[in-house]
Amino acid sequence: MTDIHANNPLLQDWNTPYGLPPFCQVKAEYFAPAFEVALPAHLAEIDAIAGQSATPDFANTLAAFDASGRLNSRITLLFENLTASETSPALQAAETALAPRLAAHKNAIYLHAGLFARIDALYARRTELDLDPVQLRLLERVHLDFVRAGANLPPQSRARYSTVTERLATLSTEFTQNVLADESGFALELKDEAALAGLPEFLLASAKAAAQQRGLPEDCHAITLSPSLAEPFLTFSERRDLRETVWRGRVARGAHAGAHDNRPVAAEIMALRQEQAQMHGYPTYADYQLVDRMAGKPEAVSALLGKVWEPAKAKAEDDRIALTEMARRLGQPTPIAAWDWRYLAEKVRQARYDLDDAELKPYFALENMISAMFDCAGRLFGVSFIEQHGVVLHHPDARLWEVRSRDSALIGLFIGDNYARPSKRSGAWMHVFRNQSGHDGGTLPIVINNNNFAKASVEPALLSFDDVRTLFHEFGHGLHGLLSQVKYERLAGTQVLQDYVELPSQIFENWAEEETVLKRHARHYQTGEAMPSALLDKLKRARQFDQAWATIMYAGPALIDMALHSLPNGSAVDIAAFEAQQCELLGVPQDIGQRHYLSHFQHLFTGSDYAAGYYVYMWAEVLDADAYDAFTEAGDPFDQAIAGRLQRHIYSSGNKQDPALAFRAFRGRDPKVEPMLAKRGLIS
Repeated sequence: MTDIHANNPLLQDWNTPYGLPPFCQVKAEYFAPAFEVALPAHLAEIDAIAGQSATPDFANTLAAFDASGRLNSRITLLFENLTASETSPALQAAETALAPRLAAHKNAIYLHAGLFARIDALYARRTELDLDPVQLRLLERVHLDFVRAGANLPPQSRARYSTVTERLATLSTEFTQNVLADESGFALELKDEAALAGLPEFLLASAKAAAQQRGLPEDCHAITLSPSLAEPFLTFSERRDLRETVWRGRVARGAHAGAHDNRPVAAEIMALRQEQAQMHGYPTYADYQLVDRMAGKPEAVSALLGKVWEPAKAKAEDDRIALTEMARRLGQPTPIAAWDWRYLAEKVRQARYDLDDAELKPYFALENMISAMFDCAGRLFGVSFIEQHGVVLHHPDARLWEVRSRDSALIGLFIGDNYARPSKRSGAWMHVFRNQSGHDGGTLPIVINNNNFAKASVEPALLSFDDVRTLFHEFGHGLHGLLSQVKYERLAGTQVLQDYVELPSQIFENWAEEETVLKRHARHYQTGEAMPSALLDKLKRARQFDQAWATIMYAGPALIDMALHSLPNGSAVDIAAFEAQQCELLGVPQDIGQRHYLSHFQHLFTGSDYAAGYYVYMWAEVLDADAYDAFTEAGDPFDQAIAGRLQRHIYSSGNKQDPALAFRAFRGRDPKVEPMLAKRGLIS
């Protein structure tokens, strides 16, 4: 081993608390040489499994494969987390350089003829092998993984398939970095009192902190494209011209001619995805993707989205009348535009429900809401979170908690990284530094939740109620990883079907709205007083307000995603023209617009998980609304019998069984769509 390898902390034992990565020693230049060691070592393990003379059986092939590549996995997860949560020019350069190399390694594994021959032989004899249900599930899932990765393709096609997947990895990295470049390069400077008109104190504090973070003058405030700043600015700013600037800035991410233009990147991704589908024998990429989803077929997705699209547009017409009348009363121009909707909706909400988001925020201090989500997890599942100080993490804003069971046994680690910064991609997500499994006597999961809340310069971070739901949503994913009790890593935690993975996250949002939870934890950050009952009542009455707008903002991109990936193979795509055509065809209201436009739609283009899959949030919402009704029917949001079933069949079971069977085991029947429609106010 050379000096650069011998002295590389990524290749040494991590003698750190809990086996965490040695963050203070990690440098971007260590990753390439670390992978030079880890990837061949992993491939050698695969060669050994494939080359053994013993007849393939579950232990020497499937279990051995599941346990392989520990060093590579450890380094890869660290690399993925740093490039997303705390990147740098050096890390971005490494990411760009390594993307095709890592994709090539994945191809070397999943196109390994010898290994697949053993797996395929086991799969052909699966009914004769006397496997238990979990072993059978692992065999079926791994076999499908290999088939979908091209292992069954003719030998002459595999080389081209490898080229396609490696190019896709490069393009996905480029897409991500282009969006980050546009986001980090935008800062609307608010230099005088006129520019600050209408902004509440919490937003002024966050905008001041954002300006300081960017090295702007002391007396300056700045609005970035982070949702935690941009969305409240669009809600409260009285300056219509500045609202338009921020709205257009968000829409135009990735759609600027030049070095960061994502339109040709997305077009090439689509061409390669269509080629993938063609090679697998599917007429469209959507057909290929949905083979491994609960929905099964694009038609099932269209049927679900169709249940909400037209009713939402009809309901939005009623809301538009109210907003237009409010605009006239305020002397604002009509017809209203997309950068007016949030502002006018807030005015209507204040008038109709006497509810002001600025009045709510003081009761939603981040620290209190973290306590609330921990409290809910404890009351439901008997887990506790004990913060640990003095442990070095990837960024000073990140915090670490031990997670312990009812009997005080350590079951995992939870990292919360909640603040926006230029070195962090936008949005909110859960990831892991280590997966749970039964290997080596059992591995404890290390789960991280990332959010992008605005960090105030002096006062604590104050959240909107949407922010609170996001916090709970990501924590639901976190619990899915932390509560996992699965022997085989491929089946553990969140490694479930994509339109099922959002169930544990979305159902947990419900506890953020529970009155008993809010009474206990929604306390004024200055006085400590509980949220008044009158304010709680207003919040409850206003829950379905503007749901038509929210439904359109989500369902429009979901429909366009499915239409884009349902194009016949070989269809050339002009991303901007296609999107404009679909918006017209669907009748997307111009004064509402979409949550995501294709040029920055990272769900679709920074990987394949959500490609032809943005619908999964609504699919899971059907499951979550019906599942939470079990608690409602019991009359107790913390009913222990129901919580026990929820943990056993949803949060802890990973991918040990078909998700339809898992839901049925929890609920006693298949899900109904009506609770979701009622929750959105689309049926009475």
